[in-house]
Amino acid sequence: MMNALPQNKRPLAGLLVLDFSQYLSGPFCGLKLADLGARVIKVERPGTGDPCRGLFISDPVGGENPLFHAINRNKESITADLRNPQDRARLTALVAQADVLIQNFRPGVIARQGLGYDDVAQINPQLVYGSISGFSDTDWRDLPGQDLLAQARSGLMWLTGSGDHPPMPMGLSVADMLAGEALTQGILAALVGRGVHGRGALVETSLLEALLSLQFEVLTTHLNDGHQLPQRPAANGAHAYIGAPYGVYATRDGHLAIAMTPSLRHLAGLMQIDGLDPWLDDPQAARAARDDINAVIAAQVATRSTTEWLAMLQPADIWCAEVLDWHALMAAPAFGQLDMVQRIGGATGLDTLRGPLRLDRQTLASGRGAPRLGADTARVFSEFGCDANAARG
Repeated sequence: MMNALPQNKRPLAGLLVLDFSQYLSGPFCGLKLADLGARVIKVERPGTGDPCRGLFISDPVGGENPLFHAINRNKESITADLRNPQDRARLTALVAQADVLIQNFRPGVIARQGLGYDDVAQINPQLVYGSISGFSDTDWRDLPGQDLLAQARSGLMWLTGSGDHPPMPMGLSVADMLAGEALTQGILAALVGRGVHGRGALVETSLLEALLSLQFEVLTTHLNDGHQLPQRPAANGAHAYIGAPYGVYATRDGHLAIAMTPSLRHLAGLMQIDGLDPWLDDPQAARAARDDINAVIAAQVATRSTTEWLAMLQPADIWCAEVLDWHALMAAPAFGQLDMVQRIGGATGLDTLRGPLRLDRQTLASGRGAPRLGADTARVFSEFGCDANAARG
């Protein structure tokens, strides 16, 4: 069991973050900052709160949404109606004392409530203001900024899978998660910059930009290759540009991923594969014949079990791996050695994952669960003297 670094020893301890965001992308950024030690106060609508509270993708745990609790753990919650002058005055007083503000509303929404960057920068010039949109300030700016739709427009869905597959989305909200990670990186850089020159900053990203950045490797190739579109492998696909044997193959009892090998000849001899002779000494011809080579390799891989292939290939410097489902992954000793699963609080408790970082050989795990809607409103506004400001306003 790895030790968790105490919250007050983490690098962002003492920083105040106001998290106005909802659903996944912005709250994921807030989660990362909380894991790093920041005090994150979630600002929600009275009565309903973040719509993610009611976005159930699994059965409730203790009557509540596990996803919301996992992505909003280690935060506080206050409620405020941005249309209410007294609530807006209290929020303005709180913004004046904050270090970071996060929001991911549709373009223009928060600005119409007087909390856009240009407004709050007048209140607090040292504030780092983090913003996530769906498609940035483009012709698509007013379209719904949702993960699946961003995957569809980014080219990622078209790129993924084998040639005979329809466009294939990734099996997770990759645009939301990557945009949250990108915003976290930008906010941390802006905080470092503020420590140097004393000024705040506006940090912006979008789901689309995050997915384009994810594809920088293949898009760089495309941009410098006459803008030719790559062809996905007909089968066993793993990468649109990399030739055989790079791919995923069915074994007698599972699947085997094959990445790097010293040479096709080395692999063919080791696996006793016939039928590859025309391409063994001609890399250019091998690239052109990727689908034919994949088919020959696939037929041979299917004759043995995954364990047999690993025992043969790994000692011979063939980079390969078994394809695991979650049950198999979590049964592996390596998964347990990472100590990734943590228990967070709440009425019944919830198992979730800690963040991926370790600092000073300690994890950033935290057992503090997500807050009840508005649970900290009175205490937070009183602590920061915001009620007095609202009364004067």
